[in-house]
Amino acid sequence: MIWFLIGTATLALLYLLLGAFARASITQVKTLFAWLAAIGGVLAALMLILTGRGGLASLGFFLLGPLIWERWLGPLLGRRAGTAGPGGQGQRQRQHRPRRSPGGMSREEAYQVLGLKPGASKAEIRAAHRRLMATAHPDKGGSDWIAARLNQARDTLLG
Repeated sequence: MIWFLIGTATLALLYLLLGAFARASITQVKTLFAWLAAIGGVLAALMLILTGRGGLASLGFFLLGPLIWERWLGPLLGRRAGTAGPGGQGQRQRQHRPRRSPGGMSREEAYQVLGLKPGASKAEIRAAHRRLMATAHPDKGGSDWIAARLNQARDTLLG
């Protein structure tokens, strides 16, 4: 009976995590995978240290480098995007929240999904959408999720 409860709790947790993953933005997913790689590197390094191969363990710690720089050292040194004020004074600029459409995708994220720069014309948006859908459409062997994101980006930008 206890195993049934543990299994049910595990499935419920997995279902909740999948729902959160589906709602996550691209940058959040990239950050998640970066942290998973870093944790995997640390675990591999610890296993190498425990088995007496400490020299190889240093390779695992290289996976932590970008995360340490981005999270802790970058802001301390004022090198993170948006931290340098006018004249490079190192003052943090006010960050604006991106406007979200009713579909939940910001305009900035939509431009990123379509590979366009902000301010692209309607013709450029349609052309980028058509070009990307040629390979990402499920009928062409692409992914349903990617095709849906492309459609959502187009709808967000074209209104």
